[in-house]
Amino acid sequence: MSAVATHCPYCALQCAQTLTPAHPGVSVTGRAFPTSRGGLCQKGWTSGDLLTVADRLTTPLVRSRDGVLEPTSWDEALDLVATRLADLRARHGPDAVAAFGGGGLTNEKAYQLGKFARVALGTANVDYNGRFCMSSAAAAANRSLGIDRGLPFPLTDLAGADAILLLGSNLAETMPPAVAHLAGARARGGLVVVDPRRSATASLTEDGGGLHLQPVPGTDLVVLLALLHVVLGEGLADTAYLAQRTTGLAEVARSVAGWWPERAEQVCGLPAATLRRTARLLAAASVAGGGAGAFVLTGRGVEQSTQGTATVTAAINLALALGLPGRTGSGYGAITGQGNGQGGREHGQKADQLPGYRMIDDPADRAHVAGVWGVDPAALPGKGKPAVELLASLGTPEGPRALLVHGSNLVVSAPNARRVVDRLRALDLLVVCDFVPSETALLADVVLPVTQWAEEEGTMTSLEGRVLRRRKAVEPPSGARSELWVWSQLAARLGSPGTWSPEPAVVFDELARASAGGRADYSGLSHARLDGDEALYWPCPTRSGDEPHPGTPRLFLDGFPTPDGRARLVVVDHHGPADDLRPDARLHLVTGRVLQHYQSGAQTRRVAALAEVVPLAYVEIHPLLAARIGVADGEVVRLTTARGAVSVPARVTDTIRPDTVFMPFHWGGSGSVNRLTNDATDPISGMPEFKVCAVDVQPARLRDPREPREPREPREPEKVPR
Repeated sequence: MSAVATHCPYCALQCAQTLTPAHPGVSVTGRAFPTSRGGLCQKGWTSGDLLTVADRLTTPLVRSRDGVLEPTSWDEALDLVATRLADLRARHGPDAVAAFGGGGLTNEKAYQLGKFARVALGTANVDYNGRFCMSSAAAAANRSLGIDRGLPFPLTDLAGADAILLLGSNLAETMPPAVAHLAGARARGGLVVVDPRRSATASLTEDGGGLHLQPVPGTDLVVLLALLHVVLGEGLADTAYLAQRTTGLAEVARSVAGWWPERAEQVCGLPAATLRRTARLLAAASVAGGGAGAFVLTGRGVEQSTQGTATVTAAINLALALGLPGRTGSGYGAITGQGNGQGGREHGQKADQLPGYRMIDDPADRAHVAGVWGVDPAALPGKGKPAVELLASLGTPEGPRALLVHGSNLVVSAPNARRVVDRLRALDLLVVCDFVPSETALLADVVLPVTQWAEEEGTMTSLEGRVLRRRKAVEPPSGARSELWVWSQLAARLGSPGTWSPEPAVVFDELARASAGGRADYSGLSHARLDGDEALYWPCPTRSGDEPHPGTPRLFLDGFPTPDGRARLVVVDHHGPADDLRPDARLHLVTGRVLQHYQSGAQTRRVAALAEVVPLAYVEIHPLLAARIGVADGEVVRLTTARGAVSVPARVTDTIRPDTVFMPFHWGGSGSVNRLTNDATDPISGMPEFKVCAVDVQPARLRDPREPREPREPREPEKVPR
């Protein structure tokens, strides 16, 4: 093969790459593209190394009677899976089986997984790890704006803004090429970063670049309520916009009247003067204030909370009060994290959704999709359990007895991870599709080796709603297969109705038909059209006549997709974290990513150039805390929450609040911070409260010798047959 133009396998920025086959693997170069401007981060530059990792899975594995994963043939593995699934469904009903997907799957795979679960398996129990990523932002945007598209505008629009309020996102480490789009606001002193750490992104506000706000963890909602209080109280709102384009102002104005800055200061820890200064800065940047425009952006730091939907709603309320959404050069947006976090939630692998952002409990939506699938609408199941609830039910008398996992490493990425491991072990059948022996694959009864990004065709949808082509650059190992092929084979063995093509272009065409008329309408797109145009944003419906629809780079310019065409301001209030500070846990634990690693680390921990920089988990603690508990930099400390304990080296740094510790989440085993995190969920979105919980931190040397030690990990990756 010759050089191939494609996109990075990691985050939703989807930086543009050129892959040139080399031996072994590929060489990677950046290419011109609006979002990444030819740049890549360390992960992107080294992404070619994923194709040649030493423990790549190349043959199906089945667990033997003595507990060892042993090689087998594809036919034997698929026959076993189909037989076990059919038996469990016959004995316990279709909801006895479940499927769990991922935000890294292509649009074609996300679509086909949702279809496979509901048609071939007949189960309501399907969800995906995007529930851990974008669900709060999606719920808030759907409720307030009528539609969820992470950024309802091109990322390049940020460059012209006078001010950008960024809450809960560390772009400089999670999406480094995106930082270039903050330069304009930074040059004008208008970059405002809300983060309890002085992260790499927060550091961009120094030297006149803007403001860094370090609130008490779990109080971002209070910050937003106070900002809106100032905007309304000081007459800074865009009254004409509010009157013409929104509803609900009076109720929201009454609700925020009680959050004057001095009161908010007592809860969030930010000086009242700073809150007023921030509100005035944003208002001056808005069009109504005479500025060039402003943006309010949210990320996981404020969304992964039991009040995540409320916090995003408050951010949207603030943006609406300033007249930002639906104006070119201004707006509200949520920064999607996973590579296909946007497309992954649009096409049916989410528990309550069908393709095109249709809802599974809407009769018209069910009828349309069932017609495309060639089944009776009444045969489709209803809503399933959201991810945390689904995982908690595995292996219980009322829950699924079998689980198929695609594109997710639950043992590392799910909250309260010890309980998740217990539930996975309680299953009668665990099937994992992966290209490396991840921590979740090591627990499986059947492991199916699948292709990865440079070995397959497909499409991805970026954080700005741009639909992009993923192109094959190299042949996969002879034993690896695409999930599309796997599902077609299992559907045939299960006697499923409908068609099950393994060809991505064919599946995309069916996806386009299923999405037609939905909020996320892809019906005007195809692989052939996307091959010639990288500037196509959904919705992109089919258009009669010779001219195809041009796509929709900017939403809301002519109105909101709500029954009355207006956005809704919605009343929300602060209740605080589910696991707040207490006498035996006096510190806040927050989690996040580091530059060199991605998500559960199953990929990046296998890339030597990245693993050598940050090989192990660690915890950041402030010098005042280090002095108080008597630990030095590099000394091992023990973190204990209501769910468990881990011991990791301390990094002493003044970039974090003295009452807060930070731990990245890219490691499993004894370095897994998700053994500590809280699986309490947002009542609207089902999002777990990853980002803050109460923790005790002590020197590991003081551990009580009578306390039980951490259990050994059952199987190491290098012992799995290849």
